Amino acid sequence: MNAAPSASRPVKRPRNSVPLVPGASKDAKRLAAVILEVWAGLRTPLQAAETLGVSLPRYYQIEANGLQGLVAGCAPKPKGRQANPAREATALRRDNERLQRELGRQQALVRLAQRGLGVTPPPAKLATKKGRQRKPVVRALTLATRLQPEATEPEATAAVSADQATSDKG
Repeated sequence: MNAAPSASRPVKRPRNSVPLVPGASKDAKRLAAVILEVWAGLRTPLQAAETLGVSLPRYYQIEANGLQGLVAGCAPKPKGRQANPAREATALRRDNERLQRELGRQQALVRLAQRGLGVTPPPAKLATKKGRQRKPVVRALTLATRLQPEATEPEATAAVSADQATSDKG
């Protein structure tokens, strides 16, 4: 009466048959297996380096990278949707384009209003040479800065002469 499993019965999958890292290359899996064998005590680091065909310092570098990956994989993941810089950049680009269109509309409305009122628009700025632009200089400020040292000098010389007079008496 024991018949072969029928189609209506689910086929039991053997234990540990889930692929560990489906996207990893064979070399990466081989490196991981050798590192785990060293950690389990089946091999020495020198034997592992010879098996992998690398120097002992390079093996230790590979092992350190593997340990970093293990610790990073065990760290708790933050809950919720995480910030994605690419998505944020796309949103900012879209927002910039929208604002540019809105600016163009507003400028067109201002020009129409100026024409309707008979007001001439301000002249467009002429293209200037690229480079450092001169700061506007207020003549009064330059004169004030030139006069400040002259104004403080007589006080300083008067103070020095007063100190000399008191030291001469003493």
